[in-house]
Amino acid sequence: MLDESLLEDPEALARADRRALLRGAAEAGARVRTAVRFAAEAGVNELKPDGRPRAVLIAGPGTASVGVAELLDTLAGVSCPVTRIHPTGVAPAAGALRWELPGWAGPVDLLLIATPDGTEPGLSILVDQAYRRGCTVVAVAPARSPITDAVTGAHGLFVPMATAPYEQEEPLTASAPGVLWALLTPLLVLLDRTGLLSAPPDALERVADRLDRVAERCGPAIATYGNPAKNLAAELAESLPVIWTEGVSAAPAGRRFAAALAELAGRPALTAQLPEALASHNILLSGALAAGADPDDFFRDRVEEAQALHARVVLLRDRPIGGLSAAPAARELALGHGTAISELEPEDGDELETLAELIAITDFAAVYVALASGA
Repeated sequence: MLDESLLEDPEALARADRRALLRGAAEAGARVRTAVRFAAEAGVNELKPDGRPRAVLIAGPGTASVGVAELLDTLAGVSCPVTRIHPTGVAPAAGALRWELPGWAGPVDLLLIATPDGTEPGLSILVDQAYRRGCTVVAVAPARSPITDAVTGAHGLFVPMATAPYEQEEPLTASAPGVLWALLTPLLVLLDRTGLLSAPPDALERVADRLDRVAERCGPAIATYGNPAKNLAAELAESLPVIWTEGVSAAPAGRRFAAALAELAGRPALTAQLPEALASHNILLSGALAAGADPDDFFRDRVEEAQALHARVVLLRDRPIGGLSAAPAARELALGHGTAISELEPEDGDELETLAELIAITDFAAVYVALASGA
């Protein structure tokens, strides 16, 4: 059950926020600025690459690594393949995870390590393997974590992760709002230097400013009717989010939203890209999850029985390719099945800015769902 009254009480939200999730979301812009400074202090801005790498490999645990890999792949486009190395192991614990370089990896490839932990022995083993293969290694992790020595020993580049003092007390949640930007930003600076994507200092400053503006609009003191994140959280009460995305940048934002809802709030969600979503989710919206699938049964106990779970479409839009949009067809399909639809569309800006806005609003929404449902 989602306690919507909690959304209107900033003090109650603060008491419920034992993991400092709202604080992390509000500090996303500051986290970007700190990460840019840490990257500069580590010497990223002085690098003089000998051309572009053949491929970029990314390794790290959980949601944070997945998000970083997807965003870098989106932003790099066709300039270079970006591949995440999926971990193996018997458990998601740091000591149990293992990573293995693909057989083709060699001196012309770049290995990026992104971890909010840094204690994983498997990552240190991977760094040593990359060194023996001749791969260049760059890592972003908490300062003074064991991975630091491994990267230094492999003659790689280590950038300290931009963490806040209150995050030192307990392990970071991989999908927490501040973690993504702390890991992603130094790698954006790095890949800008290699020419794989465009993320100059002024662009990253605009991203930080955009994140600050979202924090002002979506903060706990802003009432639900004027707060897009609280409003979305309230709309998702007692529903199954069906996240449809349109535009290249919106796709990773939608997948991150689904992951954050699962990890932070314990809420399942489905995601798909338009226009394929119209076919893949058509039967879903006309089946048991449709708004009209719960008949008005006279004998149903309306006090004791839980309310039926219905789908709700969440449409995240960026600029569609070629100006063609499947959004009208999406609205028609959803409303034709009696399914409610929520829409988010960023303000104008470059790809990195619009992506940041979509991620920031949905991060706040996932946090509000988590707090209001007692997760």
